[in-house]
This record gives sequence, structure tokens and C-alpha cells, in this order.
Amino acid sequence: MGSGNWIVDNLNSALGTWNDKLAEIWTLVSTTPENFKGGAVWTVITGINGALQAIGCALLVLFFVMGIIKTCGSFTEIKKPEMVFKCFVRFVLAQAAVTHGMELMMALFQVAQGMISTIMDTSGLSALTDTALPAGMVTIIEDVSFLDSIPLWAITLLGSLFIWVLSLIMILTVYSRFFKLFMATAIAPIPMASFAGQPSSSIGVAFLKSYAAICLEGCIIVL
Repeated sequence: MGSGNWIVDNLNSALGTWNDKLAEIWTLVSTTPENFKGGAVWTVITGINGALQAIGCALLVLFFVMGIIKTCGSFTEIKKPEMVFKCFVRFVLAQAAVTHGMELMMALFQVAQGMISTIMDTSGLSALTDTALPAGMVTIIEDVSFLDSIPLWAITLLGSLFIWVLSLIMILTVYSRFFKLFMATAIAPIPMASFAGQPSSSIGVAFLKSYAAICLEGCIIVL
């Protein structure tokens, strides 16, 4: 219910929007991709990841052959036992990364989520109460005369606009993080296949670094 004062009602409306968005942000930051929006999006992403595993296995062989050609100077070098063993181990690990890449990525995500929970508990953010106008400020605003309230209206409009824009930017940042998490998980078998060849392994390393950066964005959002 409104207080009857336009300035107070406008500020309360802006703070109400801020409280709602902040509560939604804390919920989303602590939510796993499997539970995001009931898990419907995660089901689609899992299906795409499974379909791309076949392409990843084909690329696995291609990157493996290209790696052998570039790293081995002659056929005699390929016949060395240590070289054969090294190539075999690399191929097996790359195949495991393609077929079980989602488990690896979820393990990284769980580590990041643990860091987020620790930051929230240590800083006391999990126990924050809703922001509201102090009763003393409400009384002062209601006692302001009509002429004196005109510049106060302008300041209130600017403050409310700033709160709405800031809350919108923050919520879009959280949703953007989930979008990037889903996209990275969906296409994971493709860059993971690059680990089969030593020259192309930098692609997989860069992909894992970018995924780790996405996971750690949650810590930055909380801070």
C-alpha cells in the first residue's frame, strides 16, 4: 500500500525492484545448471553434447593423425616404444575427455560453486535483509513543502532510474553467465578432441581456461 507521498512511493518501488532482483541473483548464483529453470534447458544441452560426441570422436582421430605427422620426423621415430606409448596415452586421455568431458566440466563448476558459497557465508550476504527506507527519512520527506519537494522529485527520479538500471544490468550478467555455461557444455566434445594431437592441444587448453573463467564469474558477481 502506498504512503500517499509520491517521492516515498517512488523510492519504495525502486527499492522493491532492487530487493526482488537481488533475491533472484542470489538464487541463480547458487543454482546448478541441472536445476536452472526446472532443468528443461539442461536436458536440451545434454542432448546436444551427446550428439556432438560422435563428431568429437571423428575429430579425435583427425587430430591424432595430424599430431603424429607434425611431431614425428620419420617413420623410424614412430616405431620407438616410448613414442608409441606416449601417443597411445595421449589418445586414450583425449578420448576420455571427449566422452566424459561433461563430468569434468561439472567438477570444475562444483569447485567454483563451493567458492561462491564460502564467499557468501563469510561475508554474511546470505543473511541480508530487504533494503527499505528508514522511518526517519520517510518523515522528513513527508514534511517537505511543495516548492522544496520539486528538486527532491528530480533527485528521486534519477536515483530510482539508477537503481532500476543497476538491478537490470546485474540480473542480465547472471543470466549471461548461465548462457555461456550452457553453450560451452554443449560444444565441449569438439574442442576436447584437440587434446589428441600435441600441436592442436592448445585449443583444448584455451577452452578449459575460458570455461574456468565463466565458472569464476559467479565469485566476481557475488563480490
